Formats: sequence, structure tokens, C-alpha cells
Amino acid sequence: MAKGLSGKQKAAVLLISLGPEVSAQVFKHLRDEEIEELTIEIANIRKVNNEDRAAIVGEFHDLLVAKDYISSGGIEYAREILEKALGSQKAVDIIQRLTATLQVKPFDFVRKTDPSQLLNFIQSEHPQTIALIIAYLAADQAAAILSALPADLQAEVARRVAIMDRTSPEVIREVERLLERKLSTVVSADFTSAGGVQSVVDILNQVDRTTEKTIMESMEIQDPELAEEIKKRMFVFEDIVQLDDRSIQQVLREVDSKDLGLALKGTNEEVAAKVQKNMSKRAADMLKEDMEYMGPVRLRDVEDAQQRIVNVIRKLEEAGEIVIARGGGDEVIV
Repeated sequence: MAKGLSGKQKAAVLLISLGPEVSAQVFKHLRDEEIEELTIEIANIRKVNNEDRAAIVGEFHDLLVAKDYISSGGIEYAREILEKALGSQKAVDIIQRLTATLQVKPFDFVRKTDPSQLLNFIQSEHPQTIALIIAYLAADQAAAILSALPADLQAEVARRVAIMDRTSPEVIREVERLLERKLSTVVSADFTSAGGVQSVVDILNQVDRTTEKTIMESMEIQDPELAEEIKKRMFVFEDIVQLDDRSIQQVLREVDSKDLGLALKGTNEEVAAKVQKNMSKRAADMLKEDMEYMGPVRLRDVEDAQQRIVNVIRKLEEAGEIVIARGGGDEVIV
């Protein structure tokens, strides 16, 4: 039976084997459509014998272990370890099954390198080369490298990450060859996407305020529209929960009550509770009444109101009246 089951059916059997409590935790990490599909498969399974159940759980374990090997040392390392443990044929089967669905990203070996060491390899490269490399890194690693670059190079690299779209595999392989000294990696034959506005936003959210300001001031001169788009995404309305109480109170003094009511109509309970906590009981009650009186509102109106409040927050931060917590490790609040 196990050999004739689809991937979804095997996943359903696995979840049944794990039990309801563990399966519920797994569901928290899945998309709604995935939950729906798996629920249907679970409902359609009437009986699974112990042999098939054990085979499916074993298969899942092998794939999990292989993926862990790939993450720690690459596909060749995973294949070598699996061959020693399971034999050549089974190792090949597992690797093929994984690589059919697992996208091994370009510069995978670079992600295991300390940022300070990586900086020595790339700081003398062309800004486009640096941008390509850091676009594939985790945001905290890319932020550390971007912060350490010369000020004039920071903005240029950040701009190139932001406007980057798709890069041909040939170019990626050529850049990888410059850095591939100790490890090798597998690059997908398809065109791969990296960079873009959100990528540079993720990076800038991790750097210190000085680096961010230097980059943004330069980018505002070179490409004002791009700079504005980046600024809009740097701090979203829901991030207000990251502000301390004093800062939130300062923001509330600056924003229009109608905007606040509209903005809260489209957010979660945590944000609403954080805001109401920093208001007097009378003001909080009036806000609730205003929101109820509004009735249904257009999503666009909610987003516009949230953006106006975000603009106020950014203005207060630039004036030094509030502090937005960010990465960098060297920002001290006194």
C-alpha cells in the first residue's frame, strides 16, 4: 500500500501516526489550502496497517536526516554520509527525492561563512557582484556585511539589491566560482529570483541607524521613488508593538483620532491592546465607540490611515523623539 500512495496521502498517514496534539502543531506552519487538502486525505483514510505506517514514518525520517545533512554540508556531503549508512541505491533514491522538491539556493556555502571573513572576499568586488551575493544571504548576515562596507559603497549596493530582479544561472555560477574555494554547491538550472525592494528592506531593518540613514539619504538623491518605496516598507503599522510605552504615547499625541480608529479596524488584537493600554480609559472607550460607529470600511482606507500613522512614527524617529528598536547591536538607549 505505501508504495502506491501519493505524497499527500503519505503526509496524512504521518500526521495520523504523530497523533492529534503534534499534528495540530504542524498545521500551524501550513497554509490554509495545505491544511484543507491534508484534512481531506486524513478523512479518506480508513485503515493503515502497522507495516505501511512504519515504512512511511521511516521514509519521513530518512528525508529529514538527509535534509539536515544537506543544510550542514551540501548535497555531496549528504550523499556520502547516506551511502555509508544506508547503501548507495537508497542514498541516491533519497537525494533524488529531496532535490526534486528542495531548492538548494545559490551561494549556499557562503551562508555558513562568518560575515567578517566573507567581507574580506567581496569588499573589493564590483557593487553589482556584492549586491548579487548579499541578496542571497540571510538578512542579518547581509546587514553585517552592508554595515561594514564604506559609506559610499553601502548605498550603491543597497540600491542594486533593491532593483535586482532575475539573474541568469550562468552569471550566478561565474560569481560562485570566484568564492568557491572550499565547498561546492548545486545551482538550479532555472532562472532564480533574489533581491528586490523587500530584500533590501529586510537588510536595512537589521543594520544600525547610522548605516540606514547613510544609505537612505544617498538613495533619496539617486532614486527618490525607490527610496520612498523602501521607506514605506521599513516600518509597517503592526510594528508599533515594538515601541515602548512612552514612544507610543508620543505617537498618539501626534495622530488624528479618526486615522487611529481606521487603522485599528484592520489590525490584530495585540496591536489594538498595545495602543489602548497607552490611552486613558475614557479615550480608549471613545475610540471603541468611534470604531463601532464606522461600521464596515474599505481596506484601502484602512491601509492609507495606517501609512499616515507610520509616517508620523518615522518623522518622530528622525527628530530623535522616539526610538525604533533595530539590529546592529550597538544602539544604546539612555
